[in-house]
Amino acid sequence: MSVSCSDRFTDLLCGEDSDEVFSGDSPACSSELDTPASCIEESSIASFIEHERNFVPGCDYLARFQSQSLDASAREEAVAWILKVQAFYNFQPLTAYLTVNYLDRFLYSRRLPQTSGWPWQLLAVACLSLAAKMEEPLVPSLLDLQVEGAKYIFQPKTIRRMELLVLTVLDWRLRSVTPFSFIDFFAYKVDPTGTFFGFLISKARDIILSNIKEASFLEYWPSSIAAAAILCAANDIPNLSLVNPEHAELWCNGLSREKILGCYRLMQELIVDNGRRKPPKILPQLRVRIRPRTRSSDSSLSSSSSPPYKRRKLNNCLWVDDDKGNSE
Repeated sequence: MSVSCSDRFTDLLCGEDSDEVFSGDSPACSSELDTPASCIEESSIASFIEHERNFVPGCDYLARFQSQSLDASAREEAVAWILKVQAFYNFQPLTAYLTVNYLDRFLYSRRLPQTSGWPWQLLAVACLSLAAKMEEPLVPSLLDLQVEGAKYIFQPKTIRRMELLVLTVLDWRLRSVTPFSFIDFFAYKVDPTGTFFGFLISKARDIILSNIKEASFLEYWPSSIAAAAILCAANDIPNLSLVNPEHAELWCNGLSREKILGCYRLMQELIVDNGRRKPPKILPQLRVRIRPRTRSSDSSLSSSSSPPYKRRKLNNCLWVDDDKGNSE
């Protein structure tokens, strides 16, 4: 079964000039701090705070979901799939966050076609591919990236064209300011001795990813999300549980007390709600492989030609062929 893409994007090709691509004056900011937290200068963090507004959707982006002009459930489903692939390949948390960041920034500037769910899937795959190329030392092939319940399987050339469109819409600025740019510095502010530094960082990362599907967090910028996540992580440590969230704005110039407190309270509410839910009952999974009769020429998806990554299952998926619309 195939899906025709006759009404696919008409401007997936990008006519970007290489001189324009690499001549921007965007800040040379790293997605994640590589230096020890105790050596990070506050001026560097203040620079991240100054430029973070350039790497988030506009202020009315959340309102579009609230007014249902954008489909919040479709976004949540796309983000859930991104997190599944991140866990499947053990990608860094930053890779998943960047993927969602690219997706949100794209949707703020460009609407998807009002068709079936394939445009969301194509956008998610393209954004994940770009983020993985930015952060991962080993990136699966474009076919192998489409795992974990992908409803549509796209040809690599279709994904590459979508990548070019995403790059154009994002003005080729992929090295974004994210909450991971701040958490090392904020963890040091909460725990100057470094006794619980590793726990704070790990816990804050988990909190950030666990809330990334919630559209409500689109109201907050990366610095506020990072500060709130560190404060929530500190609550699990008796020695740090008395840290006053209202003092977090003093950690660095440019922080917003109201935004940090609002994000912190939202995180606390979600943590309490998740704690009240009973864990789902896990049943053993039965895997059934169906081998339909195929002609000998249909060997492009055979196991002998698959790359040395974890096997994908294309059963129950729809193959989206970019050439299908041109051949009919």
